[in-house]
Amino acid sequence: MTPTTTGTYRVRSRSSDGRLRCVSLDDGAVVDVAPTESLRPGYRFDGDLAWDDGAARVAAHEVTDRTLFAYADGVANLFEAALDTWEEARHENSGVNARPTYDQSGEPNGAVYTFAEQAGERDVYAELRDGTAPLEPLLERFRDGEAGFDAPNEVFVLRPATHGFVLVYLVAEKSGVLADTVRDTYGCPRSDAA
Repeated sequence: MTPTTTGTYRVRSRSSDGRLRCVSLDDGAVVDVAPTESLRPGYRFDGDLAWDDGAARVAAHEVTDRTLFAYADGVANLFEAALDTWEEARHENSGVNARPTYDQSGEPNGAVYTFAEQAGERDVYAELRDGTAPLEPLLERFRDGEAGFDAPNEVFVLRPATHGFVLVYLVAEKSGVLADTVRDTYGCPRSDAA
């Protein structure tokens, strides 16, 4: 009999061999699973993982959130809100800072978080991509905040080429103009494409 694990998971990223890096939202465990056509980085699902010879695969699942995650390393031409958020963090000698973003009519459309890189100690970008640093609390705060954004959203994790921080940009509308602009500007792959 094949052992199985049942739980709630968030797909964090896809490795070069196509395996999906998933984080258990029940206990924080990180597990790589065989590629599954219906799951993309960012999707949250309830499901069963089957373990065959130490390797996991998704045996059954139901997607409960179709939010997308995208990653880009070495980006240039950061937008003003990101740079201002980072400058505020540096001025206050804080490792983390956040601020909302707004569209041209003044309506909230996202939130920017900056995380200071830990020179030589930690790779914050890799931890966010690989699931060892949490993103779920940011999403919960984003959705439960004053603007009350509904899922699905898009989350961009960007490491600037010339600044000492990692940027997490939560965008309210999945596949909206802002999300497409961020994706195109920073060369983020479209993970919902077949």
